[in-house]
Formats: sequence, structure tokens, C-alpha cells
Amino acid sequence: MPKNSPAQQGATHEASSAVSTPKVAWLIGPALVAGVAYLDPGNVASNMTAGAQYGYLLVWVVVIGNVMAWLIQYLSAKLGIVTGESLPEVLGRRLRNRWARRAYWLQAELVAMATDVAEVIGGAVALNLLFGIPLLWGGVITGVVSIGLLLVQSKRGARPFENAVIALMVIIAVGFTAGVFVGPPDPAGIVAGLVPRFEDAGSVLLAASILGATIMPHAIYAHSALSRDRFAPPRAAGDTATAAPTRHAGDELAALRGVGTARLLRATRWDVSIAMIIAGTVNLCILLLAAANLAGVPGTDSLEGAYAALRDGLGPLVATLFAVGLLASGLASTSVGAYAGAEIMSGLLRARVPLLVRRLVTLIPALLILGAGFDPTFALVLSQVVLSFGIPFALIPLVVLTAQQRTLGEYRNRPITTIGGIIASVFLVTLNAVLLFLVFTGA
Repeated sequence: MPKNSPAQQGATHEASSAVSTPKVAWLIGPALVAGVAYLDPGNVASNMTAGAQYGYLLVWVVVIGNVMAWLIQYLSAKLGIVTGESLPEVLGRRLRNRWARRAYWLQAELVAMATDVAEVIGGAVALNLLFGIPLLWGGVITGVVSIGLLLVQSKRGARPFENAVIALMVIIAVGFTAGVFVGPPDPAGIVAGLVPRFEDAGSVLLAASILGATIMPHAIYAHSALSRDRFAPPRAAGDTATAAPTRHAGDELAALRGVGTARLLRATRWDVSIAMIIAGTVNLCILLLAAANLAGVPGTDSLEGAYAALRDGLGPLVATLFAVGLLASGLASTSVGAYAGAEIMSGLLRARVPLLVRRLVTLIPALLILGAGFDPTFALVLSQVVLSFGIPFALIPLVVLTAQQRTLGEYRNRPITTIGGIIASVFLVTLNAVLLFLVFTGA
């Protein structure tokens, strides 16, 4: 067997020694970035509307959605770490039929564009509330800033991008939770809201919207890619998504950084737990804030109305923090959404489109909605319903792939994990079927 040159051996030893005992903080990050998708303006609109219209009724939906999200995001990260490929790349290899692959890409691309609609509109509304900027120009500004964040990722790597997005997440958390301390919710109402139930077709629609905003398909695609970018060994020039995965990319990383795949997966569980605790707490606070302070208040079915009601009821500081959180939410989540969209295209179509071109194309639907004067809050809620219908197409393949010996080897799912994934998939598909029935029958 050929041996490495002395220079190569020395470089490998030096790199291994430098990182043989890496800090846990180095392993944290991808889930926090993917977790921003759970704090996008669609979440704000869905949870705020649910609280304002139904009080504490749908608290249980937020809690269950967050529990399912933990499992789903961990499986996505595990796929990226062990295979060194994102979910779109694995599916792009497995779907041999060209038309099947294109059809799958089309639905995934539509979901990504629905995500962009929610995030750009949310940023535009926030800029309008804070500075009076017209919605259309606010959408343009949001899109331009997101391009800047994406350029950081493409030029400087995963870590600086993660740091920028995590900083925005802190602003989001402060902005959306401050009001709960000023206008606290009713503990008895919270407990009652933990009992699963619906009131009418509108509550089912909002439940689907909350789940679509909580368990977002593009977050599943993005998390596997973020984990790959952070932990997988760099590919040689000319490698494409069609290349077969290396034998346990995480194990190769162990030789480079002194961190085995098992340890990476343990750190990832912590990463996902931290991200989901933050996202779940913030989402719950948004719903509780509306339930406690906006229920029955006229006009609170829109973000602008909710902002005005918070300003009048809890003071201008709480309202301003809410708007700042909404702006940070739009800027951070649209960057992650665009990153996911680029990954979907390159993994499934095996083609790369220049970042600027793709970003401009995906901005068009949101800008058209803003320019046409369509109600932005209603557009946000509907976009989350579209995301809800895209969940099974990302979730079912993820559960199947991570349960396979040939895909993850010794790191494949345990039976209980696979059962949990199946239960989550069945629950989400059933909820969507009920929603369709109620919508088309007018029940």
C-alpha cells in the first residue's frame, strides 16, 4: 500500500493534534441555523392568528409539532453526517428515472418558493412597521440582504454564515418573547390548551398552517446539507451529486479532526435539542402572547393589526421589539430558505444556477404579491399550508433512507426511531387529508 509523504504525514499529524480534543462548541451550529426556519414570519403569522382567533385551543399543536421536529431534524443531520451528502443529493442518485426526479424537484421547488413568499413578505411588513417603507420596496430590501448573507456562506464558509444567522436568532427570541413577560398568559388556559381538539374547519386550517411552519420541508433539506458542509470531508474538484458517497464520511472526518461519527451524532443531538427548545419556546410565546392580549381585539388577524394592538395594549417598546424580531426573522429565514432551494436544485437536477440568478427568480412571487396589494398576513398563512402539503415528500424518504443498512450502515435508525418517524408521517398526512376534505366540502 502506498504511504503518504513525510510532508503529508506531518500535516496530518499537526491537524489531528490541533483538533484532537475539539470544544463541544465547535460541533454546535447546523441545527441552530436550520432552526431559524422554525422562527420564520410564517410561524409568526400562524401562531399569532391562532392565538388571536382561538385563544389557547391550539397550544397542543405547537408542542406536538416541536417534538416531531426534533426527531425529523436529527434524522436529517444524521444523514448528512454519515453519508457526506444532503437529502436532495441522495434522492438525486436514487431516483434513476429522469422524469420522476424532475417531478420530485418541481414539488420541492414549489415548497421552497412558498417559503420565500412567507419570509420576504414578513421582512417587508417589518420594514413597513418600523420605518414606513412601502411593502414592495421592503421585499426588495429583504431579498438584497439575504443575498449578502448567502455570499458570506459561499465566500467564507459555513461557520461565519452560522454565526450571522445565530445572532439574528437571538434578536428573534428577544423580540418575540418580551411581550409575554409584560402581558403574561393564563396558566389554566395553557393547561387546557394541551388537550388535543379542534373547534371548526378554521382551527384545522390553522393547525395545518402551524405544522407547516413548524416542520418545514426546506428545513429538512437544508439541515442535511448544513451538516454535510460542516462535517463532511471536502470533495475533490469535479465531484458532483451523482458520485457515490464515500464510506462513512463521518469516519473519514475522524481521521482529519479526531472526532468520530458517534461523537458527532451525540453532539448533533445536543445541537438539535438546543435549537428546538429555543424555537419551540419562541413559537409558544407568540401564540400565548396573542391568546392573552389579542383575543377578541378587532383587526388582530393581521400582522399590522397585531402590532397596533400590542402597541396600544402593552406599550410601544413591546410592539417595536416585536417588529424588530419579525425583521430579523425575515432576513435570517429567507437566507436559509434560499440556501435550501439551491441545494434542492443542485441535488435533484444535478445542475447549479448562479446564486444571484436563482435568488432573483425566487423573489418574483413574493414581490408580485406585495405589488398586487394582496393581504400579506393571509398570504403568509396560506404559504404555510402549502409547506404542510410538502412535508410528506421530504419526511417519508428521510425516514426510509435513515432506516436502511445500505445508506447509513451501523448508524441506521433503531426500530423505535423508525416507528416514531412513521407515526409523525401518518399524523401529518392524515391532517392534510382532513384539511382537504373540510376545504372542498365547505364543512
